[in-house]
Amino acid sequence: MFRGSSSVNLDTKGRIVIPTKYREELNDNAEGQLVCTIDLHQPCLLLYPLQEWEIIEKKLATLSSLDPQERRVKRLLLGHASECQMDSAGRVLIAPTLRQHAKLDKAIMIVGQLNKFEIWDETAWQLQINQDIEDEKSIDSVLTDRLRDFAL
Repeated sequence: MFRGSSSVNLDTKGRIVIPTKYREELNDNAEGQLVCTIDLHQPCLLLYPLQEWEIIEKKLATLSSLDPQERRVKRLLLGHASECQMDSAGRVLIAPTLRQHAKLDKAIMIVGQLNKFEIWDETAWQLQINQDIEDEKSIDSVLTDRLRDFAL
């Protein structure tokens, strides 16, 4: 499981270095094979170990090609999906179209989200975190049933 956030740099070839604390698990469980795609709701990328991505693909396969919304989700996620292989130095090449979608520059945040990572431009990440904190402080914030029952 992936948790926490790490600041890394995007090199001139479009590669990021996966933090050391995740490499062993990615090598042991996925042989360093990853899949990167866009996030449908945020200006970031989603990076999955291959076996986790295959679960997503099975779910996507159940969606209808005739329903416009379901077809759109399939098109966006699968159409942007890019296989990545982590090299011996822990580097992963991010496809140019994906870097462009997330507006990745030099400073990058890799954020663990249990079964995947989010990849953010560092400035966009800080803006999102600040917005999330403000939204949670808002008295108008409506909790879902699951969040009402959630306790730390």
